[in-house]
Amino acid sequence: MMQPILLGALLFASASGLLAQEAVFTTGLATTTNTGMIDCGGRARVSAVGEITSENDTVWTVPAATHFDSARKATDLFNECGGDELSSVSQLNLAKVPLLDAGGSEEFVAYIFADNYFELYVNGVLLAVDPVPFTPFNSNAVRFTAERPLTIAVMMVDWEENLGLGSENNRGTAFHPGDGGFVAHVQDANANTVAITDGNWRAQTFYTAPLKDRGCLVVDGQLRNSSACDEAGVDDGSGFSAAHWAIPENWMAPEFNDSLWPAAIVYSNDTVGVDNKTAFTNFADIFDAAGADAEFIWSSNLVLDNLVLLRTTVE
Repeated sequence: MMQPILLGALLFASASGLLAQEAVFTTGLATTTNTGMIDCGGRARVSAVGEITSENDTVWTVPAATHFDSARKATDLFNECGGDELSSVSQLNLAKVPLLDAGGSEEFVAYIFADNYFELYVNGVLLAVDPVPFTPFNSNAVRFTAERPLTIAVMMVDWEENLGLGSENNRGTAFHPGDGGFVAHVQDANANTVAITDGNWRAQTFYTAPLKDRGCLVVDGQLRNSSACDEAGVDDGSGFSAAHWAIPENWMAPEFNDSLWPAAIVYSNDTVGVDNKTAFTNFADIFDAAGADAEFIWSSNLVLDNLVLLRTTVE
């Protein structure tokens, strides 16, 4: 299930999406409730899920409550977890990609690389989710019909090993914050560009961790800014905190007002670190197409913000 909208101590997000909402904090590691969403062998990081109770007695699912078990999985471009491993987009037979229904009759295809996990909505309809929640890195295609204008909404999760603390055993420390990133190129049935990820998208944060000092987090209206927070890995971060915000129930709907959400921040391929990831480089002609170069986007903190909702509208 999705995370709850809180009443009482919190000012909850209204149907307009514009009301301010204070952070709710948890401390320490979560309790594991699922030891792994998939089993991809020793090369993969374990995509476990946990629960943790905040100081106002609300239970949060970490790193996120998802539809992984119930939703359709996106078609593989490159998937080392027992899926297809194409060497280029030219090997993809679009006619064999399931045509999903978001209403309407115009046909589109979205090419996606996500670090780590995505759920794709179009005009409020959940179309597909990432088949690999954590690693190895993969990429996907989603084919669908819809009517314009298109409201494209994406839930992004930077998965974690230290549940509740947004970190993993990496780069020589046991609690090292990971980073995220999302890039997509949407085309019509004639391969014309309809949308690319860029700074015109909106991005809002709903889970930030690890926080060594809660005072580093600045919340001002719809701004949730962790840029002043320490991102260095440590050997023991088990006493650190995390900030959570409840997700509005209709955040993916066309009528949801995201006008006060911050603009998405653009990150370079080098910053995200995809130049050695075959799931991206095999399809650079789509993601970095001449005249339609899709950019990696996220919130203002690529490292500490772990659950980020993205939205754009295509007229």
